[in-house]
Amino acid sequence: MSGSDGYEAVIGLEVHIELNTKTKIFCACPTAFGAPPNTQVCPVCMGLPGALPVLNQAVVESAVRAGLALGCKISRVSRLDRKNYYYPDLPKAYQISQFDRPLCGRGSLEIETSRGVKRVGITRIHIEEDAGKLIHGARGTLIDCNRCGVPLIEVVSEPDLRSAEEADAYLRALRAVMRYIGVSDCRMNEGSMRCDVNLSVHKKGEAALGVRTEMKNINSFRYAAAAIEYEFRRQVQTLLSGGTVVRETRRFDPATGKTHTLRVKESEDDYRFFPEPDLPEIALTDGDIDAIRRTLPELPAARKKRLETEYGLPGKDAALICAEKTAADWFEAAARRTAYPAAAANLTVGELFRRCAADDFACPIPPENMAALCDLFGGGTVNSTTAKALLARMWDEGIDPARTVENENLAVLRDPGTLRREIERAVKENPKCAEDYQKGKTAAAKTIVGAVMKSTGGRADPVL
Repeated sequence: MSGSDGYEAVIGLEVHIELNTKTKIFCACPTAFGAPPNTQVCPVCMGLPGALPVLNQAVVESAVRAGLALGCKISRVSRLDRKNYYYPDLPKAYQISQFDRPLCGRGSLEIETSRGVKRVGITRIHIEEDAGKLIHGARGTLIDCNRCGVPLIEVVSEPDLRSAEEADAYLRALRAVMRYIGVSDCRMNEGSMRCDVNLSVHKKGEAALGVRTEMKNINSFRYAAAAIEYEFRRQVQTLLSGGTVVRETRRFDPATGKTHTLRVKESEDDYRFFPEPDLPEIALTDGDIDAIRRTLPELPAARKKRLETEYGLPGKDAALICAEKTAADWFEAAARRTAYPAAAANLTVGELFRRCAADDFACPIPPENMAALCDLFGGGTVNSTTAKALLARMWDEGIDPARTVENENLAVLRDPGTLRREIERAVKENPKCAEDYQKGKTAAAKTIVGAVMKSTGGRADPVL
């Protein structure tokens, strides 16, 4: 990062991922996003006196699934704890979480950046309940408790990241894994994936770490990168001017691109953790864990390597395709049906990704129609311009590409007699270009080629 003056950032991320269970972690309330405020609540998730929590088994299974996907060691016995603190959107003034005996620990996640491949350590994954939501507006601050008790996993990384680029790659890779294994939709705009950034700076090569700050509840990749860039510069300038970095919680303001103090950072003692008295320990057998392990799909990193080998894809294209499971599934369904999988990758990355939402690959084109188009394009029956036009019509109109090429006479024009007539017309209409070409200005031929392409509707074979 620029303006470092010999300093480097040391970054650890705490990522909260909302699990997609149908009910909350300790009660039977639904978890649907966007319900009217305070309509998905009950005495348990509101923390009313006498209400007793019951642990949702699906939450434990999803958390174990996430831990296995990230290479974590799964605890055979773990415990739930009370984390005590008061916020307006936490009605019972404590959160049921995990402290010193989490469900998963010591894993890793491989990321790719411009500097190569890097393995980032995962300290732990624990389960906990979410708090509610504060809505700030003209009428003041309103509280929606629908989110109270929604199940979360918190994925805590080691302080192995050194730049905004690495943090961005880590978040994207983590999101891809979670979506592949089906535990969360990770829609950051809906709050189902949120990130706390812990950042300190120190001189490169020094063993001692600096004082860290924490930036809470960042809900986009772009904001996380911007927060890291700003906070890194702020801490470096503070030290260079003789100041001291204070351990505190800060808020990133997307409107200004700056971070601001929220409160002095709490310590673990401030939370007064103690074992949750209303819930037993979580006990898992080897058989339980192995049964969950058998349900894991091929993960993004392994799939990327396979696509490179099996279909001859460039690493960048394979990475883009494998970032979203629905896209990778659709691509493979098309690639298996064509002799030209590279053409399928080229059209998918270059054309289809522009038409799909960031969180979903909802492609209306059947894979078999994409394969048919790739056979036409890869085999030279249609050129690139026609292939892209056909793809647009396949998306919008649902056409059959092979039938459309035949019915509308869209195949590449290679007939020598027809091409000669079109060339002679172009030369006659552009005599200056022909004269320049005869004088050795070979670039003038491009105008003739362009004229022929125009007169044939882009169908002429430019090489011929």
